[in-house]
Amino acid sequence: MGASGWSYYVPYEEDLNAALTRLQQRVFAEGDYWWVHGGFGTSAADYANRPASFEELIADEAVQESGTHSILDMYRVQADGQRPDFAMVQPVSRAEAMARTGVEKLTRDHVAAIDGLADQRWHGRCAVLHDATGQPAEIYFWGFSGD
Repeated sequence: MGASGWSYYVPYEEDLNAALTRLQQRVFAEGDYWWVHGGFGTSAADYANRPASFEELIADEAVQESGTHSILDMYRVQADGQRPDFAMVQPVSRAEAMARTGVEKLTRDHVAAIDGLADQRWHGRCAVLHDATGQPAEIYFWGFSGD
């Protein structure tokens, strides 16, 4: 099947891991992911017999191998300065923001310029996006996962 790209916008909160957890809870509850025991081109929401809990989902050996092709495949947001690691979300650094856009405070208008920073399978990125006054407004999560 190959990896799938995914992206999400969530309201800003200072704790990026808390934002990731809330996003994952929403995606799981909505069934907005690919379930390996379903059909291609469908979402888990199409199946009444999909896992009832996130723990049940990730305990499934087939899911561990193939993933969900969604943010559910990511474990946590890495700390600043950590090297990219499997199934982790790496925040966009100030240097990356400057190199791609010429500014440190990214907005939705910069998303196309930073999308290419997610260039590895089983790896996610995130960026704090700011409003017109320069205040943090939302977090953009994106990446590629699944096999």
